[in-house]
Amino acid sequence: MDRRSFIRNGIGSMATLGVGELILLNPSPAQAMAYRPVADGKQRKIKNKNNYKTATRVTSVCLNCSTVCGIEGFVQDNKVIKIRGNPLDPNMGSHMTCAKGQSGPTVNDYPERLLYPLKRAGERGSGLWKRITWEEAYEDIARRIRASVDAGHPERVCIHQGRSRIEAEIGRFLDAIGTPVLLNHRAICSSNKRAANYVSLGETDWESIDAERCTYFLNFGANFYEAHQGGLHLVSRVVKARYDHGAKLVTFDVRLSNTAGRSDEWHQPFPGTEGAIALAMAHVIVRENEVDHDFLDKFVQPGLDTIRAWLAPCTPTWAEKLSGVAAADITRLALEFARKRPAVAAFTNRGTGAHYNGFNAERAVVMLNALVGSVAKEGGYCYGLDEKLSPARYPAPEPRPPKPTIRTDLEDPPEWPLANRWQKMKVGQVVFDFLRQGRAKLDVYLSYTIAAPMTWPEGRSTTVEVLKDEKLIPFHACSDVVYSEMAHYADMILPDATYLERWGLDIRNNMELQHFVTLRQPMVNPPGAATSFADVLFEVGKRLGPEQAKYFKFGKHEDFVRHQCSLLPTKGADGKVFKDGFDYMKHYGVYVDSAAPKPYEVYRKPLAAALVQGSRVDEKTRVIYKADGKGKEKAIGLMVGELPVRGFTTPSRKFEIHAPEVAMVAATIGMVDDGLPTFHQVPSHVGLAADRLILTTFKWNVHTQGRTAAQKYLAEIVHDNPMWIHAATAKKLGIKSGDTVELTTYRPLSGAAGDKAYRGMREVVGSARVKAFVTKGIHPRVVAVSNSLGWITGGRSCEGERGRRVEVAARGLAPDAAQAFGPAPAVDDLEFGLWWDEKHGGRGSGVNINAILPINPQPLVGMQAWFDTVCSIRKVV
Repeated sequence: MDRRSFIRNGIGSMATLGVGELILLNPSPAQAMAYRPVADGKQRKIKNKNNYKTATRVTSVCLNCSTVCGIEGFVQDNKVIKIRGNPLDPNMGSHMTCAKGQSGPTVNDYPERLLYPLKRAGERGSGLWKRITWEEAYEDIARRIRASVDAGHPERVCIHQGRSRIEAEIGRFLDAIGTPVLLNHRAICSSNKRAANYVSLGETDWESIDAERCTYFLNFGANFYEAHQGGLHLVSRVVKARYDHGAKLVTFDVRLSNTAGRSDEWHQPFPGTEGAIALAMAHVIVRENEVDHDFLDKFVQPGLDTIRAWLAPCTPTWAEKLSGVAAADITRLALEFARKRPAVAAFTNRGTGAHYNGFNAERAVVMLNALVGSVAKEGGYCYGLDEKLSPARYPAPEPRPPKPTIRTDLEDPPEWPLANRWQKMKVGQVVFDFLRQGRAKLDVYLSYTIAAPMTWPEGRSTTVEVLKDEKLIPFHACSDVVYSEMAHYADMILPDATYLERWGLDIRNNMELQHFVTLRQPMVNPPGAATSFADVLFEVGKRLGPEQAKYFKFGKHEDFVRHQCSLLPTKGADGKVFKDGFDYMKHYGVYVDSAAPKPYEVYRKPLAAALVQGSRVDEKTRVIYKADGKGKEKAIGLMVGELPVRGFTTPSRKFEIHAPEVAMVAATIGMVDDGLPTFHQVPSHVGLAADRLILTTFKWNVHTQGRTAAQKYLAEIVHDNPMWIHAATAKKLGIKSGDTVELTTYRPLSGAAGDKAYRGMREVVGSARVKAFVTKGIHPRVVAVSNSLGWITGGRSCEGERGRRVEVAARGLAPDAAQAFGPAPAVDDLEFGLWWDEKHGGRGSGVNINAILPINPQPLVGMQAWFDTVCSIRKVV
């Protein structure tokens, strides 16, 4: 008998896979499913004429994107049958959710849900797996970590996470081992925006615009009607402001996004020139004396005279030549904005930040708020003061492990010295290249919902090559919910619980400017042996040895979260009294610190006399310093006249347009920077050849890069991604909508950090064939392709291949597992209902555009310059 006859084939066989048996999982088949679907509609209907009073209401937090909205789920027969918003969440404030939130009930029933731990049984990437027990998995991982620690190299153990929302839990595990190597994806997401806020304000990485009371919105590259962090919450308030008092929304974007299309004005700048537009607006505001003199004199560095001299060359005419936006429009919009002060806000997102010059562009936009005095004003550019899960407020169980003192190039690359200066933003896109170069070594690589082959630049080349190389990554354990592209290149697969099946505290910036925290709690039990990653780490931690195990004696993840809630109130506003803060959170799902005043003009807050006592004032800067318990002086405030006030938390205690710290840090790597948000054109765009275009990417409102394509109801809405191209450009090339084109991308020459890294483009990164969508809603020198699509592993929905469902056999399963799957459905809507299957006349599942984008960190901060990519296109005959 053929050996393959003994091997189970397809994820649909997972439910009856015995310990020690083999299973073959390959990319892109129309694979069977091991889940109880709710696709026939009847099973999703609730009893008693859809009366949700018959179901159990459970509060939790969505995680289908980074906005993490508070939600209420309705559970019946261990099935989530409905999700809506939790109106107690101050950001949400209603039962509303977006399409991703509504898709929540399908998350637990992914078509290719992982059910049991698996260990590789063939070559890495061959797709051959053997089922093992959790105990085998825990012991194997613990043994490998112990070996690294015993060898004196704890830093050779790392976790590479996606959007985890369990930072405290992961941090505890790594601290117990003694490794600092927690890798993230912030550099491919939002690090320039965060760094710009830290430089300017000192105390936040994300603004909370007081949008409902705002009268004028200057939006640079934020598509908050679809894909902005906290976009749903911002949209509802912007809409209210526009309806209630006629607030104006002006958007700068190279593409007619849903936000641009709903704006009062849409302007199409040449890519990467948003910073020049912001500086020209600042020039007009200063020239016309439309500034807030009191705020500038007391709380802004440098003074107005220096700002005026620096901005003198940055005229609207100068900006028009760079951006293509008319000088008259720049002037008009600048004055409109300034004359509506202080209830105005200029803000950004990735459209402005994901460029070579994105860090300074972000700073230039934020600066506009300082010039007109809208910072922390009612209706202005506001921010919260306590948007983190601080240990003082949300204590972790004792004892707590000490922080590691080791550093490595992998988690703290010296080429980008601002990456980790304020928070651990890392430079994640260089991780696999650094491993290939030998810049760092790993023994144990734990990945958690990161999907790097799909979401990383050069993911299908550099990332996959390194993941397959056992010399570079000797051991890879992947925690995921589905058999993802990341899991395919692992040595061990750890089936994760979904966000509706696990615990966790979560926090987000509050649009109502009040500190709040939400509780993620299980709505249902995970199927099979699926286990949350936090509990996996805690179980591994208990097996590392007595020195590490003592930090995990508290129990399970639920116990950890219970301890975090120990300082929260026990009595609700409605009079209900609970045993402890944990039970309070389980009931309400959210705690809002409504007693604290909103942080309007918090920089003017007088310092308490007791705090000032024993301090000293620098006579030149007027900064107030005081020694801490260790005798080290720290800035605590600012003298304004004779009054000691809080100020900002920057080194100067002022809003820093000029940041000496940036200039100083740049000098350490031989880079000249004047510390001001000065404009530098993207080098690869200078003298752009006539046959070259610039490629940008974007997100639809129903998808996040690594989370949603496997959810059939979201993939139905958006499942392919044609290339947007301007009608005039398409006409020159003879391209019509629906034509197939070949898109080729080019790499800027690599070199030293800073400007020297961009000296030309010669090397091809990759090519992809994609359908064209001809439109006037895009800049003529730009083409755009959405991301999040083009999967080759992850399930029938995201792969775009319909097929038969193998019914789940309950025989041989434990009773609780059998109950989790339930009876086979009468209808499998993915067998024939996946109508976008290209082989059956559909439009297909799109292309992975990230695969042909170059690894391209910008200077100092290291954010991926996604939108600088130069490309060429040709029609495929």
